[in-house]
Amino acid sequence: MSEHSITIQQYLADLVKVLDQFPEKQVEEIISVLEHARDNDARIFICGNGGSWATAAHMVCDFGKNTRTPGTKHINVFGLGDNIPMLTAYANDEGYDRVFAEQLFSLMKPSDVLIAISGSGNSPNILRAVETAKSIGGITIGLTGFEGGHLIKLVDHCLVVPSDSIEIIEDCHLIVDHLMTLCLRK
Repeated sequence: MSEHSITIQQYLADLVKVLDQFPEKQVEEIISVLEHARDNDARIFICGNGGSWATAAHMVCDFGKNTRTPGTKHINVFGLGDNIPMLTAYANDEGYDRVFAEQLFSLMKPSDVLIAISGSGNSPNILRAVETAKSIGGITIGLTGFEGGHLIKLVDHCLVVPSDSIEIIEDCHLIVDHLMTLCLRK
């Protein structure tokens, strides 16, 4: 058996173990929050860094396009990392830890929702965004891994992937996106 084969088999075995412990109840709670937001014309903002931003952008696309069905309202969803000039302006003038929080000050209203994605749960700009959303009266959702980091203590609803592998955490966050999309479409 090759070294690559061993690595692949171990990764897949570890992923299966995490999926066997998957926090379904938390996914259902988050879906209920998102359904309520959709039904009440609230907006959903999503943020993350690196791979978590890729998941956030994917989620924005899925929620905006793939949840549309006849007879249901469309989801008002926005990615806080989509506007690169805005992002870099805030990073330059306010500091990178403020890039999402400053946008929320301008855009978010009470009862809007923030989905904050951080594998570690400790990204300063994600934590500042959650604090800002809460100060506005928004509902906060965290997607994280490891032990939840500081994010688990700040958000209203948190899904912690039971893993300490960033790759598996990011895989599971994308699975959560697709589960939410499927359920929101029904």
